[in-house]
Amino acid sequence: MKTLATLALVVATTNPAWAQFAKPEDAIKYRQSAMFVMQQNFSRVAAMASGKAPFDAKIAADSAAVAEFASRLPWAGFGEGTDKGRDNRARAEIWSDKAKFNDYADKIQAEMVKLSAAAKTGNLDAIKPAVRAVGGTCKTCHDAFQKD
Repeated sequence: MKTLATLALVVATTNPAWAQFAKPEDAIKYRQSAMFVMQQNFSRVAAMASGKAPFDAKIAADSAAVAEFASRLPWAGFGEGTDKGRDNRARAEIWSDKAKFNDYADKIQAEMVKLSAAAKTGNLDAIKPAVRAVGGTCKTCHDAFQKD
């Protein structure tokens, strides 16, 4: 029994995506869903920053906080075996250049933290540059790792 428990621990810590998802399709759906939630909440704040939506400090702060939280989620869904299937727009470079991909994941999370902090101030002038930074970071990653 102890050997089985040790094996389960090794599998869970060496391949976290498989530990969380029964099938590769589940991981793909998870990461796409997390990205969707992040994008929807970020877009609300971005619309306010660009003047396309009226500024509401509470909605901006709440949406930025959700986007920040969601920015931590999708990365577990990029495990081995999740490079094919269900409307997959991920490029092979995610798995062949994992260090660069992980660096971009870290950058988006850091920029989302800054956006959330700016949104908490309720100051639209503080939010605008944070929105630009997040948008630029998202674009850089999508250009490198997402199929058209």
